[in-house]
Amino acid sequence: MRYRIFNPILQIAERSKAYLERREDFMRIKKLGVWSCVVILSLLIFLPNLSFAQKEVKIGVILPLSGPLAPIGKSLKEGAELAADIVNTKYPGIGISIAEWEGIPGLGGAKIKLVFSDSRGDPAWGAEQAKRLIEDEKVVGLLGAYNSSVTKTASVEAERAGIPFVNPDSTSPDLSKRGFKWFWRVTPHETWFTRDLFDFLDGLVGGKAPGVKAISKSELEPLAVAVENTEWGAASLTEIEKFAKERGWKIAEAFKYPHKATDLTSESRRLTASKAPTFLFASYVSDAILFVKAMKEMKATPRLVWGQNAGFIAPDFWKTLGGDVNGIVSRDVFAAVLGKVKPEAAKINKIYKDKTGYDFDGSSARDFIGVQVWAHVLNNAKSTSPEAIRKALNELNLPGKELIMPWRGVKFGSPFPGDTNQNELGSGIIIQYQGYPDGKPEIVFPFEMATSKLIYPFPGWK
Repeated sequence: MRYRIFNPILQIAERSKAYLERREDFMRIKKLGVWSCVVILSLLIFLPNLSFAQKEVKIGVILPLSGPLAPIGKSLKEGAELAADIVNTKYPGIGISIAEWEGIPGLGGAKIKLVFSDSRGDPAWGAEQAKRLIEDEKVVGLLGAYNSSVTKTASVEAERAGIPFVNPDSTSPDLSKRGFKWFWRVTPHETWFTRDLFDFLDGLVGGKAPGVKAISKSELEPLAVAVENTEWGAASLTEIEKFAKERGWKIAEAFKYPHKATDLTSESRRLTASKAPTFLFASYVSDAILFVKAMKEMKATPRLVWGQNAGFIAPDFWKTLGGDVNGIVSRDVFAAVLGKVKPEAAKINKIYKDKTGYDFDGSSARDFIGVQVWAHVLNNAKSTSPEAIRKALNELNLPGKELIMPWRGVKFGSPFPGDTNQNELGSGIIIQYQGYPDGKPEIVFPFEMATSKLIYPFPGWK
């Protein structure tokens, strides 16, 4: 009887004990869960985006990789790839900080991954590629897009999405005058370069060019100008006409010709018929080659031939024309001879040449700098959030000693009226082809930076 009486009581006691133990376990689990939430929230607050855990950071790069501009696109791509490789893989002894990083320190050693997209040189298609890179590839930002017309449309998509767009290679002045909050341009634009052209012309008249006596202005004017009819070409013509008027230089002929033209015979005849002693061009590579071949065939005898970069500095230009490039001058931002005064430029140029078989030029060097700017910005931001990157871009002050260019650095501001987020520390040079096929472009302007005497007048085509 006693067993039966106490058995239910014992069972109740045991159940109560088990309940209490389960409750204590639950409370411990609950307490652990609360503390876990606190830890996670702390990480989210104090370590934005958990960037320390990232293995790579994707940057979308829009370039003309097919069509007539493919040779330039290839050069741009190679420059960007070399910069990413130097960031990601230690290159000791070069003399610039990214070569010592082995990944981005501010992001825990994360590597830069460049996601390339072909613009085809088409503004509408370039805009579609910008959207695809932002929405599908989830890139943290964009780089490109060389053609000013493509950069114009692609950057609109970045502006709408609130994604940073770094432009190292387009030069239409209007791009930095739109008041965009998500667009930053690294390279100088046509206002700079055209000012350099007229400083060069005025300097020839003033006897400032090494190895050349003062030249009568009547020997150099009037000017004849041919530009391709895109955003960049139109901007070049506008700037040339503006500076010519301000500086008192006469223009005999100025016209736009069709982009992607396959024959420029009539345009070349128009130039030679003008009897102008100075020919000025804003042409991509296939056009530049066509012009030189046609003018040679017509036995044109200009005293000065100047190109607005682009086609006139592309490897295919001098590879195709060989000795026919001798004496031609072009505005640029880089020349291999800069290695004489900037050892780091010589070292990086050697690495590039070992990989590609030819020297850096203004195109490849500009996209190298573009990726370099991205690396420093990501390192300073210590985050991949758009706002953190925007802040880091606005505060960037990269000194000239870090660059392969002869620039004072990279700092975004308003160097010309209306400019927004334009690098105010950039500058241009003018190079001249001398001694091809064995020679290299020599710097002939600024005059105090000249690496060789100017060949004047233009020696002509044989």
